[in-house]
Amino acid sequence: MNEIDQVPSAESPELLAEPPVPEKPTTTKQTSVARSAGIVSIAVMFSRVLGLVREMVFARYFGAGFLYDAYVVAFRIPNVLRDLFAEGALSVAFVKVFTDYQVNKGEDAAWRLASLVFNLLAVVLSVIVIVGIIFARQFVDLIADGFSPEKAALATTLTQIMFPFILLIALSAVAMGVLNTRGIFGIPASASAVFNVVSVLVGLGFAFWLSGGGWLNAGDKNALPESPAQWAIIGMSIGTLIGGGAQFLMQVPWLYKVGFRFSPIISLSDEGLRKVVALMTPAILGTSAVQINVLINTYFVSGIEGAQGWLNFAFRLMQFPIGLFGVAVGTAAIPVLSRLASEGKTKEFRDTISSSLNLVFLMTLPSACGLIVLGEPIIRLIYERGKFDATATSMTSIALVGYSVGLTGYAAIKILSPAFYALNDAKTPMIIAIASIGVNFAGSYFLREWLSHYGVTPETPHGYGHVGVALATSLVALVNFFALAFLMRRRVSRLNGRDIFTSFAKIAMASAILSVVCYFSYHFLFSRFGIGTFSIKLMEAFVPIGLGGTAFVIAAKLLRVTELEQAFGMIRRKLAR
Repeated sequence: MNEIDQVPSAESPELLAEPPVPEKPTTTKQTSVARSAGIVSIAVMFSRVLGLVREMVFARYFGAGFLYDAYVVAFRIPNVLRDLFAEGALSVAFVKVFTDYQVNKGEDAAWRLASLVFNLLAVVLSVIVIVGIIFARQFVDLIADGFSPEKAALATTLTQIMFPFILLIALSAVAMGVLNTRGIFGIPASASAVFNVVSVLVGLGFAFWLSGGGWLNAGDKNALPESPAQWAIIGMSIGTLIGGGAQFLMQVPWLYKVGFRFSPIISLSDEGLRKVVALMTPAILGTSAVQINVLINTYFVSGIEGAQGWLNFAFRLMQFPIGLFGVAVGTAAIPVLSRLASEGKTKEFRDTISSSLNLVFLMTLPSACGLIVLGEPIIRLIYERGKFDATATSMTSIALVGYSVGLTGYAAIKILSPAFYALNDAKTPMIIAIASIGVNFAGSYFLREWLSHYGVTPETPHGYGHVGVALATSLVALVNFFALAFLMRRRVSRLNGRDIFTSFAKIAMASAILSVVCYFSYHFLFSRFGIGTFSIKLMEAFVPIGLGGTAFVIAAKLLRVTELEQAFGMIRRKLAR
């Protein structure tokens, strides 16, 4: 039996027994996670802001209709495969095994493993890219069978252009994993910001060059677009692909800086590589349930004109706090959890999960409440211009409500799912994911049919059917979270449940106060000024956000939310330096 196999599992006496008192206090690991999460949050904040700018560009120039629907479906296919084979499953599996190698086998073995993963990934995904390009039309017909032949043809062309994105972004995910295990979080977290900048600038450049700008004055956004408009969205697809390449290349200098040296080797019999594959195979479903469910959602709304855009714009806004807080905390926690599991430190492992979940609750609960109450003024401010009209604002804001219901659960999964992989258990998240896919399929169908009878107008003949799909996604996220939490509690004896519940209850009460303040302040301003100039839209969105945020902080301090005090303490120490 090798050294990796001798690492005790969570069910063995070695890991269940309380470890000796560590040399450093338990809070050291929690503080490390919080500090690293702060670094990632700053980087992700810029990335998400630039991501919103990217979405604003699409809304301004293409609206929510024929062209953008085709782009969303085309980009979704390689994007979901990216999460299946790259950023979700591969990242977590690689970080776990790479960390074990660093702890138990040394640097040389760890760097050799990194080269093996890079090389095998390049070969396998190159084959997948070729297959994807050849069978692009079949993929489009499968997930968007409600598309007209013309829209399906355009989506097929865009899919073929963007399919290599999966290879570029997968290499970027491995690079991120290497840098994270070396304590570098800001650079890989900033890589997506590079993607957003490059994809927009290069995309617009190609769009104007290929179309001559002739699509800008086109009429009905839902009508069959003329040739210049189709060439414009093709230009944006080219920009997306080049942006994916930039996201990987900007991390390469830092890989060499931390000691990585590329070796052109492939060994399918390598023990470390096989462990990565063994962890990754069930993790493909375990970490990507939401993305698989997005494909299901795409299928159910493909017959609703504009729904792809409404859901995508809403999902992007919902992803902002998830990326800013959930992904940030999860990214910082994964290396710590992997190392604690490798060292058999159960108590620190448990405390790290608890403190990470509480941090996620602190950030995402008020964010969810704010998006539910202020979704319409936020969307009106960000998107409503050019081809994105008032109807699109209304339908997107209602979809955002549906997504925001499950925002906290979705973010918490980013902590719990990798925690299972740190314990060499990828099967549990996989089983839960498979069950959640079934829940989403049934929920999407019935909620879509039910809500299709409400909000029916000549402009929206399917009513709020698309909102049912968003609600089903939230339902899946919440079910997934509770199942993972219950099973993790059984796996490590207990999960500091009382502390987690107490913190959650306090944060929920403070978030409820935030919701009330935001609701009444927005409606007061809207009754006075209505829909006016950009400055009025800015005021109607940000004044309630400011008042609600202030109310939340005051309420949280009065309720003595520990995590808030820790966050303020970190800020004060940073400023003192």
